[in-house]
Amino acid sequence: MYQEFFGLRANPFNVNPDPRYLFLTWHTEEALACVSHGIQNRKGFVLLTGEVGTGKTTLINKILEWLRLQRVPTAFIFNSRLNVPQFLDFVMSDFAIPCDSKSKSQILLHLYNWLLDRYREGQNAVLIVDEAQNLSDEVLEEIRLLTNLETSTEKLLQIVLVGQPELELRLRQPHLRQLRQRVTLSAKTHPLTLEETHAYVAQRLRIAGSNGHQIFDPKAIVAIHDYAGGIPRVINTLCEHALVNAFVDQQSLILPAVVDAVAHDFGLQQGGTTFPPEAAPVATEKLDLTGALRALATVAERLRQLQEDLPKEG
Repeated sequence: MYQEFFGLRANPFNVNPDPRYLFLTWHTEEALACVSHGIQNRKGFVLLTGEVGTGKTTLINKILEWLRLQRVPTAFIFNSRLNVPQFLDFVMSDFAIPCDSKSKSQILLHLYNWLLDRYREGQNAVLIVDEAQNLSDEVLEEIRLLTNLETSTEKLLQIVLVGQPELELRLRQPHLRQLRQRVTLSAKTHPLTLEETHAYVAQRLRIAGSNGHQIFDPKAIVAIHDYAGGIPRVINTLCEHALVNAFVDQQSLILPAVVDAVAHDFGLQQGGTTFPPEAAPVATEKLDLTGALRALATVAERLRQLQEDLPKEG
């Protein structure tokens, strides 16, 4: 709707974790190098953590893209609320390992033999588990046992656990200390600085087809960073709705007032993504939906007013 108005070919602030839009800060490059090094050098167990919305899944999608180009067998578990049999089923299915038996011992035997075949052929195999902070203790223990699939010198299966900071806290619990000791490399994603936010917005606009003309006033970027607390996912949401609102009002330059209005619709406060006290008990997903509905209603009303203001034919 607004893309042509701003001279764009695509939506620059889609919240989907598209690896084309991966923004390489110093921290992101370090995390990318850490995970890649762990996989290439068969380190066995790598941990990637970061706050919600800081780009973990986008980074992992970039890793998956690279692995598939290298024809490395991969299994990606995105639903972490699984029991042990379901988890093993997902692993076997993603690796495309045939196994008619539902016996756990037979499943693990098929997996071990398959990994040995890959190793003899000079191949690696990678298991990535997203949202790992939600895994049950039983599944975490099963993952620990999977790290025992090895030769006398190398790990047969490379495992990357991706999760929020709560994952680190869980791994510090005494009953999970054996799993924690298996972690050979650890990396983190971080919120963006103000300078990085300017570059982040500019990069996404450029990839989406911008010819370089100014769309966001520099002070609007400052406001976006302040409301979002440097969280890329929230930056995307604010920028997306700011573009829509500016288009409705036919403003070619997005000013701080537009950002303030969008942030108000989403219940955001300056200094980060803190919600008003009265909204605190409500789940984040519900808050996001409520804010989105409010923003949509605002846009619909502005469109109606714009239509009424247009000269009528005849």
